[in-house]
Amino acid sequence: MKSSHLRRRLAGTAAVAILAGAGVLAAAPSAVAKANLLAIDKVSLRAPDLQVNVTYSCDRGMNHQLVANATKINQTGSDESVAAGTIKADKLACDYDSHAANVTMRPAVGSHFAKGDKVKVTVFYFDNDGFSYARQETSVVL
Repeated sequence: MKSSHLRRRLAGTAAVAILAGAGVLAAAPSAVAKANLLAIDKVSLRAPDLQVNVTYSCDRGMNHQLVANATKINQTGSDESVAAGTIKADKLACDYDSHAANVTMRPAVGSHFAKGDKVKVTVFYFDNDGFSYARQETSVVL
């Protein structure tokens, strides 16, 4: 008789634990699964700068910058034009939702970009320790 009572009690405890776990999962924000993601939407020439439109999401409390770099793809290798831009951590809306941002990339001294140039653009998050992640790349013709 005692073992039957013990089994019922264990089964009831297990059922409560399963339901409680399911309730926590159901109550969790669905956007949590997509945090710290990046997507390149569009790259354009805004002479003399380049601009990349990015969709991003990040965790609350994240203290990382969003960085964008561009390199001209040249068949001859004679032109090493590069550009870079950042959005500082305090300018990012980190709340697990997706947000749009425009990153202006300024060319380095001696670099230039023009309509028809093929460029490789890379965006990523960068922290204070030098760690980068969520890297996305694309190649486009301006």
